[in-house]
Amino acid sequence: MPLPEHNLYPPFNVLRLSHVEFVVTNLAASRAFYVDTLGLQVTNEDDNEIYLRAMEERGHHCIILKKGEKAQANVLGFKVYDEPELDKAEAYFQSKSRPTAWIERPYQGRTLRTSDCHGIPLEFYFKMDRLEPIHQKYKLYNGVKPLRIDHFNVFSQDVDESVAFYADFGFRTTEYTEDDESKRLWAAWMHRKGGVHDMAFTNGLGPRLHHTAFWVPNPLNIIDLLDLMSTSGYVANIERGPGRHGISNAFFLYILDPDGHRIEIYCSDYQTVDPDLEPIKWDLKDPQRQTLWGAPAPRSWFEHGSTFENVEPTMSDLAASPIIAP
Repeated sequence: MPLPEHNLYPPFNVLRLSHVEFVVTNLAASRAFYVDTLGLQVTNEDDNEIYLRAMEERGHHCIILKKGEKAQANVLGFKVYDEPELDKAEAYFQSKSRPTAWIERPYQGRTLRTSDCHGIPLEFYFKMDRLEPIHQKYKLYNGVKPLRIDHFNVFSQDVDESVAFYADFGFRTTEYTEDDESKRLWAAWMHRKGGVHDMAFTNGLGPRLHHTAFWVPNPLNIIDLLDLMSTSGYVANIERGPGRHGISNAFFLYILDPDGHRIEIYCSDYQTVDPDLEPIKWDLKDPQRQTLWGAPAPRSWFEHGSTFENVEPTMSDLAASPIIAP
């Protein structure tokens, strides 16, 4: 199927991705991983939740860790341009027969909860509590020195449907790969903020969250994190990398938190602000699309993901292709 045309005048204006809420089974273990090891900053915590932000972020949180019995991803959050965009978003999702509700969220203003075409829980807001800048408080920089949340990547049971759905409200495809025989999309990278992606979709058992990514200053921060993890009890949590992707050109490392939520540490992709940039197509049989250089991805990277709250994944009929075998 051909890629959908970019919608340069969408029905409402999403600025960027904003935050994710993870259910974790051991809050203390998760705090040790995200705060003491990765270096995210605590903005509020109690016996049931921890709110975190990265070093360049002025908003109150980019990750919410919520204590629960079953590890899962509860919601993916996005910021819109201004307050009226929320009402436009409500009308839009209702026109697509998606459920909508206005919910109360700590540290956020009016928040719209809905879901995408495959049931991924989404929320949109405009106002979030602002905190003082800390990007020049260098004594706070620890771990991998995370600067900001960068993107989500999700398994989709139908990437064509996912791409068409998000393109309709303004996400633009930067890179993609498709199956030459069926002409169906295998994977696609889509953005709002001017990087390679805010959202990516990969064929597989979905919908499930493949990973959440954080931007770091440079590749040496990733090397420092590997030294830290390998000598502080986290060597088994290092899943893939370091290496460089062909798609996105990013220097990467994939790690797993204590509950198996996958985090990508990420830097060195490129700017995509110009609205007339054409998407880059990759050959599905080109191994350098995944790894320009570095060790091949392990099987777990293709198979493991975080489930979403109250969403039952189904298998893509393309997912059994031997092309993804490690």
